[in-house]
Amino acid sequence: MCARYVITSPPDAIRALFGYGERPNFPPRYNVAPTQPIPIVRLVGSKRSFALMRWGLIPTWVKDPTTFSLLVNARGESVLDKPAFRNAMRRRRCLIPADGFYDWQDGMPRRPFFVRPKTPGMPLAFAGLWETWVGANGEEVDTATIVTTQANRTLAPVHDRMPVIVPPDAFDLWLDCPGVDARTAAALIAPAPDTLLECYEVSTAVNRAANDEPRLIEPVRHDAREQSGAGAAHRQARAPGTGRKKPGGSSACSSG
Repeated sequence: MCARYVITSPPDAIRALFGYGERPNFPPRYNVAPTQPIPIVRLVGSKRSFALMRWGLIPTWVKDPTTFSLLVNARGESVLDKPAFRNAMRRRRCLIPADGFYDWQDGMPRRPFFVRPKTPGMPLAFAGLWETWVGANGEEVDTATIVTTQANRTLAPVHDRMPVIVPPDAFDLWLDCPGVDARTAAALIAPAPDTLLECYEVSTAVNRAANDEPRLIEPVRHDAREQSGAGAAHRQARAPGTGRKKPGGSSACSSG
C-alpha cells in the first residue's frame, strides 16, 4: 500500500515533467498523509491540468462521507470492477507527482522504509483516480486515491504492495480517458521495474503525520537505535528476508 509519500522537487521541475499549463507554487513536503491536499494532474479537454484534491477517495454514491472510510489506495486488481473505483477508472484517471514514498515492514515494532528513484532528481508519477463528491446542499469535494499493485523484488522484503508508477512515455495512455478505455489503460497496472527504485530504513518519526521535515528521509543508524535500548529486540524480531544480509545474497533494501 502507500499511505505516506514525499514531494520535494521544485514546482518548475514537476511542471516540466508533467506538462501542465498552470504555474502553482508549493513547498516541499516530506510526509504527505491521507486527508491532506495533494497535487494531481488530469486531462481537461485535451490539455493536462494541475489541481489540488483531498487524499482519500469518496465515491459519488456515498450519502454521508463522515461515516465512510476514505479510500487512500485502490487495488489495481479490482479497479475495473469494484463499484468504488470502476467509474473513475473509466472517466477520471489522474497522475500524482511524487519523489518517493514510505512503507512499513511488519515486526515489533513496525519499521519504516523510504523508497525513492535510483536516479536523483527524477520525480515519479503514481497512477491515480479522482472523483467529485456532491453533497445534498450542493457542496463539492474533490478527492483522489493512489492505485497500487503487487510489490516488485526490490520492495518485497518490506511490503507486498506498492504504488503503480506510470513512466513518462505512458502519461497520455493513462490520462486520456475519452480516447483510451479502462481495460487498455489497466495494462499499466504492474510492478515498477526492479532497477527503478531503492529503499532504506528511516526513523519512526515519520509515523507522526505532524512531522514534516528533511530529516524524515535520512537513513536510520543502527548504532543510534541500539543506544535507545531497542537494538537487541529488533535483531531478535527479524525474520528471513526482512532486509538483513543473508548468506548467498542480500536484500535490495538497506536497513542501515
